[in-house]
Amino acid sequence: MSPVLAGVLQLLALMAALALAYVPLGNYLAKVYSSSKHLRVERWIYKGIGANPDTEMRWPAYLRGVLAFSVAGVLFLYLLQRLQGVLPGSLGFASIDPDQAFNTAASFVANTNWQSYYGEQAMGHVVQTAGLAVQNFVSAAVGIAVAVALVRGFARSRTGELGNFWADLVRGVVRLLVPIAVVGALILVACGVIQNFSGIHEVGQFMGGTQEWNGGAVASQEVIKELGTNGGGYFNANSAHPFENPTPFTNLFEIFLILLIPVALTRTFGVMTGSVRQGYAILATMATIWVGFVALMMWTEFAHHGPALQAAGGAMEGKEVRFGIGGSSIFAVSTTLTSTGAVDSFHSSYTGLGGGITMLGMMLGEIAPGGVGSGLYGMLVMAVIAVFIAGLMVGRTPEYLGKKIGTREIKFAACYILITPALVLVFTAAAMALPTPGDSMTNSGAHGFSEILYAYTSASNNNGSAFAGLNADTQWFNTTLGLAMLLGRFLPMVFVLALAGSLAGQQPVPATKGTLRTEKPLFSGLLVGAVLIITGLTYFPALALGPLAEGLA
Repeated sequence: MSPVLAGVLQLLALMAALALAYVPLGNYLAKVYSSSKHLRVERWIYKGIGANPDTEMRWPAYLRGVLAFSVAGVLFLYLLQRLQGVLPGSLGFASIDPDQAFNTAASFVANTNWQSYYGEQAMGHVVQTAGLAVQNFVSAAVGIAVAVALVRGFARSRTGELGNFWADLVRGVVRLLVPIAVVGALILVACGVIQNFSGIHEVGQFMGGTQEWNGGAVASQEVIKELGTNGGGYFNANSAHPFENPTPFTNLFEIFLILLIPVALTRTFGVMTGSVRQGYAILATMATIWVGFVALMMWTEFAHHGPALQAAGGAMEGKEVRFGIGGSSIFAVSTTLTSTGAVDSFHSSYTGLGGGITMLGMMLGEIAPGGVGSGLYGMLVMAVIAVFIAGLMVGRTPEYLGKKIGTREIKFAACYILITPALVLVFTAAAMALPTPGDSMTNSGAHGFSEILYAYTSASNNNGSAFAGLNADTQWFNTTLGLAMLLGRFLPMVFVLALAGSLAGQQPVPATKGTLRTEKPLFSGLLVGAVLIITGLTYFPALALGPLAEGLA
């Protein structure tokens, strides 16, 4: 079987698996977030945190809940790392330095999971399980909760109430993430992923010295890192490490986990708003972008230029032979078009244009299908903008799902789409202008610039993958990337929830003959165009200096 055919068959198998899970999981999520009943374990949690799950919240109260919970998470994770040296189960590792502890705490709470450390050489069992793994669950649940609040804004009328943040948070963990993670972890263990609390073992001689490996609760963290679109690996090699991702089947299964919830949430959106066809329109937009990016990535990486690439069957540098170009390309596109950031290959070693594709996927805002929750609310904000553009074309007040898109709503949407580009470009410019940050670049020229551009793109869009070659464990990068992650995560949520509150307070507008049919393929095409054009106009100059210059050289 040719490598190209193998890659295409993997792609088709993945799409078939997602199609089978789409309706049941999407319907289940709609039921979870619409139910008025509470499980017994949920009541215990509400009692423990002192929350009343039946109290409806307006958007400022909902936002305060999101921010208060996240601030507490940053403080707890920071202290846990600073105290690691005196905690049991530390495997003898020292406490984490202040700047790196801040960076890691911000990273995992913001659902970014950027890592400026070697996981197996820095973090003990307590920090990995009680700190990082826990944040993988709750940060994902926060993203889903915000997305559900926006969906309620479209579904409700003449009220500013968006639900209860604490109820949405707890239900996301208890009813969704934990059950799937348990099943997924068992599958990974059965396929060879390790799961233990072993210490450090010397496994033999390696290049004149000893080689050591430490175990850990890898399978349980691996499954939620993918399922919650987190991405932080137990080991530095991430999903290229055989302890995390041993076979081509586990590779495809992990890609399935990455895409599962973001894809299913489009069905949830359709069910909760009373029009499943609206959900299909959003899904079609996401699928068009995702399939297009996968096709482009495979084309760039399979292109045979020179005898070395011809002998290897494609650009195999930086890729695992276990997965090949096809599996690596699907993984790279899926992880950068979502906010996952897990990697099974070195993106820095991709062709110039291939590296640009991974970067562009993040620059789109990771909305195809995006992170858990963040992908859906990001695409819905883009839908609001697309409707507004269509309204300008025909001279009609734009409407979406029966809600008028007026001055207030479009200002919230505009602020949302401007935040991350501003963070990426300002921080990148500062790093290139100052003398010290440039010392962290391994490469010069276009590729060196791409290293820094990729880092801030990854941080600001809460992805977490790295271009490699950049020494990010410095005070400058730990601090600025940490700030980019926090601002890139929570500032957009402010405008998403404000938009949700504004929409929920409106009275529905009846559809007329002049109303744009947003469930039709025409609107999906308009939405794809709006996403690509807005992103292209914003980032094209920076891309031209980096991956495009390298790819065309």
